[in-house]
Amino acid sequence: MVQLNEEILHKVITKRPEISHKGTFGRVVLIGGNQQYGGAIIMSAEACIKSGAGLTTVVTAEKNHSALHARLPEAMVLAFWETTMIYQVLEKADVVLIGPGLGLDKTALTLLKGVLKSQKEQQWLVIDGSAISLFSEYNLTLKHPEQTVFTPHQAEWERLSGLSFIQQTDENNRAKQALLGAKIVLKSHRTTIYDEAIAYYQNPLGNPGMATGGTGDTLAGMITGFLAQFEKNIDTIGAAVYLHSLIGDELAKDHYVVLPTSISEVLPRYMKKYATERN
Repeated sequence: MVQLNEEILHKVITKRPEISHKGTFGRVVLIGGNQQYGGAIIMSAEACIKSGAGLTTVVTAEKNHSALHARLPEAMVLAFWETTMIYQVLEKADVVLIGPGLGLDKTALTLLKGVLKSQKEQQWLVIDGSAISLFSEYNLTLKHPEQTVFTPHQAEWERLSGLSFIQQTDENNRAKQALLGAKIVLKSHRTTIYDEAIAYYQNPLGNPGMATGGTGDTLAGMITGFLAQFEKNIDTIGAAVYLHSLIGDELAKDHYVVLPTSISEVLPRYMKKYATERN
């Protein structure tokens, strides 16, 4: 077991090159937010954009468009029914996130199947929330597991792995990760990252103030934003996980509840701090 610490931030977060443009920092597509859970994908998008992704397109229910534009004018947006345009942006994406607030209906399943089928070589895929449940229920398969990240909480991991809560030991979790081939960010009070390249990463940070709706959506957005612009590997995923909790712990010093949007709000400042210290 490797315990994450601040060194992972110095290692991953790099100073931005002077000669650069939007494309330098990655093209991202985020898919989620049905009519009931629009806030989930909006929080993911905010974390993704504020962590530094270059170009972000959100595919969400049309009902959510005005709210998304009001909060994040930096994001582009498409509706679930705009199939042709969805596949056009997927074709150019460096990283795709699907699942936050997506729901479990036929439309959600169709979108997930389409994303899985269209995943290209070198394109990374983050599967979160509802998409994990759909993947498990319909026994779907991965096209490029080595470039896929699942971000389940323990109940979603039970559906995905078949392991009950009591069976979710490190040994069993590692064995199931090896069978899936994808990287697993298992969210709990001490989030653990499983990957065949290492024994596993454990995050020592986090606090009860972060136990509120949207915290996982924000983490998924951060992981996506980090993968879009930094090296696409387990260290980059670990840096996103660690920084998410580091900010949460700092905010918890004088906040009873740590709102996910408060984490996103200060992301640019924290990332500047670590990039500056390294360079």
